[in-house]
Amino acid sequence: MIKVETKLFLRDSATVIFGVLFPTGLLLGLGAIPALREPSPETGGLRPIDIWAPTALVFGMVMIAVQHVPAVVATYRERGILRRLSTTPADPRKVLLAQMMVAFASVVVSAALMISLAWAVLEIAPPERHLKFVVAFLVGYAALLGLGMISAAVVRTSSAANQTGTVLFVALMFFGGAFLPRVLMPDTLREVGEFIPPGLQALTAAWSAEAGEITGTAGGQPFWLQIAIMTVIAAIASGIAAKLFRWE
Repeated sequence: MIKVETKLFLRDSATVIFGVLFPTGLLLGLGAIPALREPSPETGGLRPIDIWAPTALVFGMVMIAVQHVPAVVATYRERGILRRLSTTPADPRKVLLAQMMVAFASVVVSAALMISLAWAVLEIAPPERHLKFVVAFLVGYAALLGLGMISAAVVRTSSAANQTGTVLFVALMFFGGAFLPRVLMPDTLREVGEFIPPGLQALTAAWSAEAGEITGTAGGQPFWLQIAIMTVIAAIASGIAAKLFRWE
C-alpha cells in the first residue's frame, strides 16, 4: 500500500511542486534578492533570509497536511474506494495509514532538500538545536495533520476538500505569522498566533537562537510551552477527526 500511495503521490505533479519543491524554490528565489542577503543591525547582524528560512519550511508542511491529505481521503470516499476496501482483507485503515506515512515522508524530504540547498547555495546555517528542531517539526506537523484530518472526516467531495484546504492554508499561514513579521502584527493577532499550528516561533527558536530572540522580541510563549500547546492541539484534533470520520 505504501508503494502504491507513493506512486500516486509522485503522479500528482501539483502536490510535488507546491508541497515538496516550492519551499526550496521560494527560499532560493528570495535569496536572489541582494537586500535580503545583507546583514542588518536591527536583526543582530543576521540576514533577513536567515530569519525567514523556517517560514519557507512551514509552507510545505501546511500544504501537505491540510490540502493534500484531506483531498486524497475525500477522493477515496467519494469514489467508494474506502467502502469497497472494507469488504476485502485490505483494511481501509491501512490505506489511510499508508497515505499519512507517504505524506509525512514527503514533508521530511521537502525539509531536507530545503535545509541542504539553503546551506549550500545561500550559506544559511542548518538548525542549531537539533533535538528541539526535530521535536518542534514533529509536533507541529502532527497538529497540522490533526486539523487536516478533521477536514478529511467531514467533507463529502474532493472539490470541497480542496476548498476547505485552501481556506485552512491561508488562515494558518496568516494567523501563524508566516505572512507578516511578528513585530508588525497587532497584539491580538500575535497572541492568537501562539496557538496556531505548526508553531512557527518554536521552529524559528530551534533553528537559530539569535533568530528566535529577534522574532520573539514582540512577546511569545517559551519554547516548551508552545510545544505543549501544539501537542494538545494535535491530540484534540485527532480525537475529533476519529470521532467524526466516516468511511462512506
